[in-house]
Amino acid sequence: MPKMQLTTAAGCQLAIGHYPRFDYNACGGGGRGSLEAADGDGWCGLTLDPNGLTIPPLDWRSTRFLGLPLPPGLRITIEPDELSGRWQQGSGALELNFRARFRFTAFGIAAPELFVATRLTSGSVTSQMHTAEGHPLDERGDGTVVGVALVPATGTFAFDRFLGLPCEALAVLQCRLSR
Repeated sequence: MPKMQLTTAAGCQLAIGHYPRFDYNACGGGGRGSLEAADGDGWCGLTLDPNGLTIPPLDWRSTRFLGLPLPPGLRITIEPDELSGRWQQGSGALELNFRARFRFTAFGIAAPELFVATRLTSGSVTSQMHTAEGHPLDERGDGTVVGVALVPATGTFAFDRFLGLPCEALAVLQCRLSR
């Protein structure tokens, strides 16, 4: 099976509930995966190893909220459990199933994990709270995938209330797929 590299880029966004979008620079992230042979419609299965997948944390260096960097001491790490799907080389369409645990810490105090599962697509997504437009991969392999997930409540009353859980979350990921 051919090997592929997914690389994350600047210009990403994340949002949860009714909060405004975070601007997120995900440069330096990504991982290696394998590409299956194309089916009759030109779709190739794509699987990335979650153990080798890195996603930069959201912190004061990488993330801006309402135009300002996150305060030092606030950090959200993302631990992927799955990133797999399919890619259509002819059209550049990309669809990925993404599951991860988001861990929020504030000045060393950890909040409960958030479990997120979504289908990222190079098409468009519309939900009750969010709308975003993806872009198929171009000739260099650069594109945008978007997805909306329902984030379940954690069971911790104060944290759930602060975030409005359960609620929807939006991901806008700039990426490059290359051999």
